[in-house]
Amino acid sequence: MAHTVYCVKLGKELPGLEEAPWPGELGQKIYDNVSVEAWAMWKEHAKMLMNEYRLAPWTPEAAKLINEQLELFFFGPNAGQGAQTPPGFVAVKPPQ
Repeated sequence: MAHTVYCVKLGKELPGLEEAPWPGELGQKIYDNVSVEAWAMWKEHAKMLMNEYRLAPWTPEAAKLINEQLELFFFGPNAGQGAQTPPGFVAVKPPQ
């Protein structure tokens, strides 16, 4: 049976993840407090970070930045208000 969580990102009771998506204590904290929907939001945000900062995922610098941003995305002071973007980031609007 799938578990539900009070999602820290979306502020309501929603289906939770099937397993911890990240290693260690942070992964358990995410499993206990983040919904499937919010995790999908993070994955899109992480892609944007990787592209905007031109990160190579296998480098220690990329791992450090992604870990920091992951923590801020869900548990930072503005966690429920949307994610910060890199300086100068301009979202591309899809064609109408």
